[in-house]
Amino acid sequence: MKKILFSFIAAAICTAAFAQNESKLAATPQMGWSSWNKFAFNINEKVLKETADKMVELGLVDLGYVYLNIDDGWHGERDEQGFIQADPEKFPKGMKELTDYLHSKGLKAGIYSDAGRMTCGCKAGSQGHEYQDAYTYASWGFDYLKYDWCFTENVNPQGAYKLMRAALDWAGRPIFFSMCEWGQSKPWEWAAGVGDSWRSTGDIANTYADQVHYKDDGTTWTSLGFVTIVDLNEPLRAYAGPGHWNDPDMLEVGNGMTVSEDRAHFTLWCMMAAPLILGNDLMNMSDETMAIITNREAIAIDQDPLGIQGFRKEKNPDGLEYWYKPLENGDWAVCVFNRSEKEISTVIDWKSLDVVDSLSGRATNFDDIQYNVKDLWNAAAKPVTTKKNLKVVIPSHDVVLYRLTPKVNY
Repeated sequence: MKKILFSFIAAAICTAAFAQNESKLAATPQMGWSSWNKFAFNINEKVLKETADKMVELGLVDLGYVYLNIDDGWHGERDEQGFIQADPEKFPKGMKELTDYLHSKGLKAGIYSDAGRMTCGCKAGSQGHEYQDAYTYASWGFDYLKYDWCFTENVNPQGAYKLMRAALDWAGRPIFFSMCEWGQSKPWEWAAGVGDSWRSTGDIANTYADQVHYKDDGTTWTSLGFVTIVDLNEPLRAYAGPGHWNDPDMLEVGNGMTVSEDRAHFTLWCMMAAPLILGNDLMNMSDETMAIITNREAIAIDQDPLGIQGFRKEKNPDGLEYWYKPLENGDWAVCVFNRSEKEISTVIDWKSLDVVDSLSGRATNFDDIQYNVKDLWNAAAKPVTTKKNLKVVIPSHDVVLYRLTPKVNY
């Protein structure tokens, strides 16, 4: 049977056409949890099932965090016909049993591979086995593939990612395709219709602005603080939208930064319509972390059906940044981010902060439209409107986030 299948795969490689992928899986940015940031290679079916149970218990699945993604470290060896196997010690019951378990919990299952000869963790990559691997992931019941870019010497990224896209389409199961080549080939210029999302930057680190350097088995790489990633991703807003998202990497909320930094990190990902993929230990989480990742109104900014990535209006010398995101029904999200090392008191003069967004064709028109202002991080804040200026105090590395809704018949 496998020999027949392998022959068909070989024929399919020669004849497959790269049809444009009108994705229905990515109407809004994907949400879920990934094993990498906290567990790296220390994964197994027990850890993943416990995490799935916790996602349900905490209500994360109901909030939209539906993908549980296994990152690098799951691979065993390929069999004599080249089909990849799961590590039998980590996954003794096999991957199909695991995906069935995740599906029974209302979750979708994600898996990881690489376009090169090896993954970043030196496991078997998919190069030369694209159709075999796509068939295997589909037969196991996976719903999501993160496709990395290590050990890809002399490989053309457009060709490699289009090849795996065609393989996934051929396999016949709807699988979200998360491209991860760190923005090196400017995928935002060519990957709409290939990937459902593409990494727009290098890897993230659990730090505010520092670069973190790693070395392992002779390989060196650098991860970036989240504000560096924000500066790289923000200019790419014109390329994002329903079905094709800029991905500034997974969330580091709950992994060692301050509460202020975690709140700013999460908020800016929501403003940029970025994927919200948690990466913390859900079994051991502070109340502050829980409050951040479960803020329904902040999540709604990220998941707004218009799918417009937000933008930075201005960066002031004092360290304050003003961000805007057009939302459905004439609403706006407005974020003020304090990048500085000190607390700042300021007055928001709405009329001086009017914006016209050429991408969406929307304008705030504060002179003509009065908005109700809702503070999304302070439920105790008194209701206000844009008719009056608003005094705020913003701690260092923190944000305020507002949803502005047009006031009818004022």
